Amino acid sequence: MLADEFGREVTGVRVSLTDRCNFDCIYCHNEGLGDTRGPMAPSDDEMGTDDVVRFLEVAAEFDVDAVKFTGGEPMLREDLEEIVARAPDSMEVSVTTNGTFLPDRAEALVDAGLERVNVSQDALDPEAFAAVTKSGAYDRVIEGVEAALDAGLDPVKLNMVVFEHTAGYVPEMVDHVAENEGLQLQLIEYMPELTGKPEWNVEIERVHDWLAERADRIEHREMHDRRRYHVGEGMVEIVDPVENPTFCANCHRVRVTHQGYLKGCLNRNDDLRSMGEMTRPEIREAFREVVANRVPYYGEYLVRDGDGDGEWELNEKYVEEYAGV
Repeated sequence: MLADEFGREVTGVRVSLTDRCNFDCIYCHNEGLGDTRGPMAPSDDEMGTDDVVRFLEVAAEFDVDAVKFTGGEPMLREDLEEIVARAPDSMEVSVTTNGTFLPDRAEALVDAGLERVNVSQDALDPEAFAAVTKSGAYDRVIEGVEAALDAGLDPVKLNMVVFEHTAGYVPEMVDHVAENEGLQLQLIEYMPELTGKPEWNVEIERVHDWLAERADRIEHREMHDRRRYHVGEGMVEIVDPVENPTFCANCHRVRVTHQGYLKGCLNRNDDLRSMGEMTRPEIREAFREVVANRVPYYGEYLVRDGDGDGEWELNEKYVEEYAGV
């Protein structure tokens, strides 16, 4: 298993299969790449089926034991079932999706080997949902969640980005998972540095405080310093990486863009590493290099100025030494 110089072993990979999406969510940062989404037709620069599988096989050589397929919308890939089926047996396979294609494909994906699914759902009201996603597919998403549960993908984890436009919907979403067995809720802290809309930010600690009063039981996960709130039948977890050195210090994931670039950190694009023609030797070399050069985003790439109580600022020493800037 490969580890970076901070001792963080890479145990998982997050593979973007496409930047295409049938939604246009107003908070989307496209895996940290920005709004690069193009036409809905497949593009020539997307990794092919064999390329994706070959990468996963090499990652498995380094004891990576989990892969999450993302996008864009990964289910726009017609070969998703094949990719899932051909993923190494040693890897847990999951998908993050907007859910609109699950009614027709959940069962086939489970048959192929899919083990977990995250469905993006930012509201329970169709009009509110449409305002955030720029999509009228609310009913289809609800059907998709039910299809995933029927196919045995429980618990289905609902992803909700918490920012100005959605914060008011948090209580009903929490009630929703509390009342429906098989659902969990993941509240994801809004990342203004990736979306360019800092005015949409909300204080995530207020959500923590509200949930602490509402929860029947609170569980603390040392990894990423996360808290899980058990409410009724459901569980709510807050993903709060912004200005969280503990979160970054416990990151064990490498990302892959749809174009076949390795990405050591969600927040950065100055560390992209091409895997060339996607031959096994090229993939191995690129993977080793990206892992070796990973640094915690908060705490190393960004550091506190002055005596440590100031604002986060770019670590010029790191940039000069490693990034060649």
